[in-house]
Amino acid sequence: MVEKFSHELLEMLTCETVFTVGNIAVSESTVVTWIIMAIMVLIAILVTRDLKVENPSRRQVIVEQAVVSLQGIVRSGLGKSGERYTYYMATVLLYLGLANTIGLFGMKPPTKDLNVTVGLSIMSICLIEFAGVRAKGLKKWAKGFMEPVAVVAPINVLEIFIKPVSLCMRLFGNILGAFTVMEMVKIVMPAVVPVAFGLYFDIFDGLLQAYIFVFLTSLFIGEATETEEEE
Repeated sequence: MVEKFSHELLEMLTCETVFTVGNIAVSESTVVTWIIMAIMVLIAILVTRDLKVENPSRRQVIVEQAVVSLQGIVRSGLGKSGERYTYYMATVLLYLGLANTIGLFGMKPPTKDLNVTVGLSIMSICLIEFAGVRAKGLKKWAKGFMEPVAVVAPINVLEIFIKPVSLCMRLFGNILGAFTVMEMVKIVMPAVVPVAFGLYFDIFDGLLQAYIFVFLTSLFIGEATETEEEE
């Protein structure tokens, strides 16, 4: 039983190669990400057809309310100076929401691949620092590493590398933890109980982890773009 559990855990952590293009191996997580991207594009095309300024359809009203709600979720962390990044963060939230719950359709969630979470975290930290430079200017951004006193500058610089590691491991660790708990539940409990746990981990927990990743990134962007006038 223990060997079976270990084998399944190792299988989950192994990112299989689906096909190769020349010397480039295309992994399973990459293919699933392409599928998610196609789904998002298709949905965007379908819900934005025949939009009207006057006498909008019920479908348009529902879509507009959903977009406003999504923007509100993201903007809560970005702040006024970071509002320009709302649509990017909303897109990341939708992607992660689909990525974390796509296991319901028999596909391996891309976020179970450490390479995916590392890539997302690197993109996030690059955006955070870019936003800070754009909002404050290069000189003032660099000066911020010496606040409140110059002696803490190395710690502030180190924080640039700590943030992506924190974002990456939190997302990957929670998805891995959910899988581990589910496998243990299947071993020690009847077949009916894992269904309820599965609904929690595959839907609620997956969406929650997507929200936490985006909220923390938005919060970091808000802090990076905060100006003295806002303070």
